[in-house]
Amino acid sequence: MIAPHSFGRILTPDMLIARFDALKLWEERYRQIILLARELPPLPPELKQQKTELAGCENQVWLGGELLEDGTMHYYGDSDGRIVKGLLAILLTGAEGKTPQQIIDNDPLTLFQQLNILEQLSSSRASGLNSLAAGIKSIAKNYL
Repeated sequence: MIAPHSFGRILTPDMLIARFDALKLWEERYRQIILLARELPPLPPELKQQKTELAGCENQVWLGGELLEDGTMHYYGDSDGRIVKGLLAILLTGAEGKTPQQIIDNDPLTLFQQLNILEQLSSSRASGLNSLAAGIKSIAKNYL
């Protein structure tokens, strides 16, 4: 597995929902996003290549994926921005361990709606998040 992390397999979407449900103020949710960024290990330099760099984000963002032997996807990524990296961690939690078809059939941003995060994002962050979600789907399509 390239660039292993705990998101999606150890830290599940249900666990994230429970974490965020306890947070009532946006500032608390914002801090939680930053804490998630700290939990996502940095990518090694050899994985931060032009082919994994995503356009459409204010910060530099790298996103890659691979199909595992069990037929599920493993995604990995990094960003030089803390908030973007935290949003990426949430996205990885929702996409990790699903088949390519499951990823294509479902909206990668559903977890963000469940966490009540989308409505608080600035338009530029929301646009960057949409680029990340499109990247997740694009990688999945490569494995169909």
